[in-house]
Amino acid sequence: MLAARRTVGNGLPAKPKSSIFALPRSLLQLVHLQQRNLASAALQSATPAASDVASRTPPYTRLLKRLHEVRRLLPTRPLTLAEKILFSHLDNAEESLLEGTSNGSNIRGNATIKLKPDRVAMQDASAQMALLQFMTCDLPSTAVPASIHCDHMIVGEKGADTDLPNSIIGNKEVYDFLESAAKRYGIEFWPPGAGIIHQAVLENYAAPGLMMLGTDSHTPNAGGLGAIAIGVGGADAVDALVDAPWELKAPKVRGVRLEGKLSGWASPKDVILHLAGKLTVRGGTGYIIEYTGPGVQSLSCTGMATICNMGAEMGATTSIFPFTPSAHVPYLQSTHRGPIAEQAAAIASSPGPHNLLVADVGAEYDDEVVINLSELEPHINGPFTPDLSTPLSVFKEAVKTNEWPETFGAGLIGSCTNSSYADMTRAESLVQQASAAGLKPKADFFITPGSEQIRATVSRDGTMETFEQAGGVVLANACGPCIGQWSRTDGVEKGENNAIFSSYNRNFPGRNDGNRKTMNFLASPELVTAMSYSGRTDFNPMVDSIPLPDGQDFRFQPPTGSDIPSAGFAAGDPLFRPTEPTPDPSASVAIDPNSDRLAVLEPFEPFPQGELEGMKVLVRVKGQCTTDTISAAGPWLKYKGHLPNISENTLIGAISADTGAVNTVTDVDGSSHTIPELATKWKQQQQPWIVVAEHNYGEGSAREHAALQPRYLGCRVVLSKSFARIHETNLKKQGVVPLTFANEEDYDKLHGCDEVSTEGLYDVLQNGGSSGNVNLLVKQKGTGAEFRIPVKHTLSKDQSGFILAGSALNLLSQRGKDGA
Repeated sequence: MLAARRTVGNGLPAKPKSSIFALPRSLLQLVHLQQRNLASAALQSATPAASDVASRTPPYTRLLKRLHEVRRLLPTRPLTLAEKILFSHLDNAEESLLEGTSNGSNIRGNATIKLKPDRVAMQDASAQMALLQFMTCDLPSTAVPASIHCDHMIVGEKGADTDLPNSIIGNKEVYDFLESAAKRYGIEFWPPGAGIIHQAVLENYAAPGLMMLGTDSHTPNAGGLGAIAIGVGGADAVDALVDAPWELKAPKVRGVRLEGKLSGWASPKDVILHLAGKLTVRGGTGYIIEYTGPGVQSLSCTGMATICNMGAEMGATTSIFPFTPSAHVPYLQSTHRGPIAEQAAAIASSPGPHNLLVADVGAEYDDEVVINLSELEPHINGPFTPDLSTPLSVFKEAVKTNEWPETFGAGLIGSCTNSSYADMTRAESLVQQASAAGLKPKADFFITPGSEQIRATVSRDGTMETFEQAGGVVLANACGPCIGQWSRTDGVEKGENNAIFSSYNRNFPGRNDGNRKTMNFLASPELVTAMSYSGRTDFNPMVDSIPLPDGQDFRFQPPTGSDIPSAGFAAGDPLFRPTEPTPDPSASVAIDPNSDRLAVLEPFEPFPQGELEGMKVLVRVKGQCTTDTISAAGPWLKYKGHLPNISENTLIGAISADTGAVNTVTDVDGSSHTIPELATKWKQQQQPWIVVAEHNYGEGSAREHAALQPRYLGCRVVLSKSFARIHETNLKKQGVVPLTFANEEDYDKLHGCDEVSTEGLYDVLQNGGSSGNVNLLVKQKGTGAEFRIPVKHTLSKDQSGFILAGSALNLLSQRGKDGA
């Protein structure tokens, strides 16, 4: 990819200097924001999106035409819903489907398909690097509609009316940049406070049959509305933004058949918590999860979105539900997209080859899981991993067996996963029950609305007042504690064992508050709410009671709520609406040349004319290594647009198999260093290096910085037992070669500072990844003993080109110049 200017410093980089640019639109409106007025009746019929419904409608005519071409190429093959939508977005159907697939008989897991997505969505943390990359292509506008959502950099602490203004002031420089770039290139810019990207996309842009890329791992949330929505790194997003085909290894398709109907305490969140326990964090890698069966009809659109959202926790490429009139038509109509509902309903009811939105009769899945919703009970997942799934009925026993804390300090509901109207009103019903009995939550209780539309609606309908009167703290319409933007005020110290409950999607160590000892247990908003009144991890609200001051006992009744507000959704404050998507070539993009927050990018060097020689092992990572481990969030998010500064957090969460310590490695001379310190030292010495790791390296967020930062500091190869899909692609895009052990036991043969050279890799790259074996020649530190390790790769022709050029963007930029 690209490199950037480096500033010198230890630990966290210095705080940004004052910006020279004018205040952004959001900051000029702070006085107005302090009062956060409810939406008026006049505003309730207005759509929050700046673009019209027509521009947000999938190109159905073109997609149906492409589906007809796919039918011609695969005349006898029944297609799943996911295949129909994917294949209808192929740039060249014949090339993608027939080459190397035995004439179309072996597509899944083998074909390299090239796609043309309809839309791109970017959150503020990842949009910075995506836009910096896009700008180097020197185009007047984006090739497809795009949006930017300012949701990741708002710190949750005291409540929205304090936190939002503080975050706007603190991140002014970045918001200036994003808004000015959006204006120049015709991108809809959603200001801070407008809502979380995935909720805003569901409310405004998602649609049946759409294909979208999003620079966030939970982009599949839109699959709840029948879209193929895939989380990617910024470099992948640039492919779509410049009208280059986006490449994907054709996924396998796992069917999840839903039977029965949810009732009582069971919720859509429990479907995915249960499934994560069955499939594990690696069980979805290489798959699209497609939901089928009669149980689908009983779910709401937002409930489907919750389920698709957390498919990312299993490593799935994406997840999707079929067009379901009972759920999707009312939701599209209530969110001001009636014409889309009409077109989708007409397509879904059409016969034969023209039905884009329903799987073919006889469509085959690579495997199938069956879940009976009628028998499903609430689940709690965690701590420290989202796939440790425990049914509520036995969780009390698990607390005792595992010696987890018996009390917890905070219950947090909302987030991109669970902040729908149904989620909020079901939680409200429990608060109303407890309040009527005179109870207050014993744990701190935080509520995060997913969007301004949701906030305005639940405020209008009294739900927010119910939460606040119970002592709940309403945070800004943003990610906040879910992604580490949480300034805790309850006195819990770093390194102190403690527990929290949340309705979030991810719970890796240190994820929420920077404390690796905080145990985050994932559950539905209803369960988190009820448990917050007991303050105990071993409380089961389905059967346990809470003692009252008068000596009586209080027991919760099952929660109730509404999927869609009877009065319709309120549009909310018009100041949170996005900018118009009209390019303005006269607009200047705001980047202060003296900034510590933003840095102009420079190209990475190309691959050498031959093998990679004399690399050293920087660290042999032990155990789980997520993108949080490689590039921590929290306070580091502010440096997402400044590659040198954020690189100072590279791999600081990794445990060295050699030292047994977190972020501690040893140089050749025996001196001890943090991992980024040694990487920086070797970069200055022009010493290339590799990382050695175990399974599922790079699981978690679509955080391309986890590939960018190592590349910037001198990493040329990552060798692991297996990779998470998004991260493996991100590495290739940035010119880092991902390799896997042919024999996993060879992991134990490598150690820090061993010298490694490739054999056969250069030939494989020149052959477009199609042939040749690759080995690593290892020279052990100290003894000088040499041995070879056979390795495997998944390089395609295009990906080989990225690595030879130094990065995908280098190649795109050169092609743009050649075609100019």
